[in-house]
Amino acid sequence: MRSRLMATVAITSLGTWHAASAQAGKDERRAPVTDHASLQGEGQKQAEPHARARAKATIRVQSSEAEPYDQTTSPALMEIHLRETFTGDIDGDSPVRALQVMRDDHSASLVSVQRFRGKLGGREGRFVLQGSEVVKDGKIKATWFVVPGSGTGDLSGLRGEGGFEGDFGKGSEGTLDYWFE
Repeated sequence: MRSRLMATVAITSLGTWHAASAQAGKDERRAPVTDHASLQGEGQKQAEPHARARAKATIRVQSSEAEPYDQTTSPALMEIHLRETFTGDIDGDSPVRALQVMRDDHSASLVSVQRFRGKLGGREGRFVLQGSEVVKDGKIKATWFVVPGSGTGDLSGLRGEGGFEGDFGKGSEGTLDYWFE
């Protein structure tokens, strides 16, 4: 009953607003607003895009463990635990958890999450990266993004996206295009 009453009030209010808007249109012909700048009040500054920076790092795998969790049929499903270190504009370490689909030709697809701790562009804190990786012929290529709301310390408000390429399980060169909200 309460939901029906709320819906009736909302519809009635919407109908009243629509009728009032139609009447106002008859009383005063106004040109439609077509640009965002005219939607702002006098003296208000339009929001500027966030400044972006690019960080580069060498990523080294310090340890790696793979454990099958479903090999009932091909392709095999594996869980991988890694520990990585980053050096460069991104400087710190990260435990990684990945789920891997391993095909018979040893190519693979992975999804991963990792909590980085260290410095990014000289600012210290932690953040979570979510990745999507493809392995083929012993090489890995990945894209990743900073999970919104995961930044801590000086990295609070961090957003970003990037990726890496290299030899699977050994090391790679990575980038992160980032900004703060």
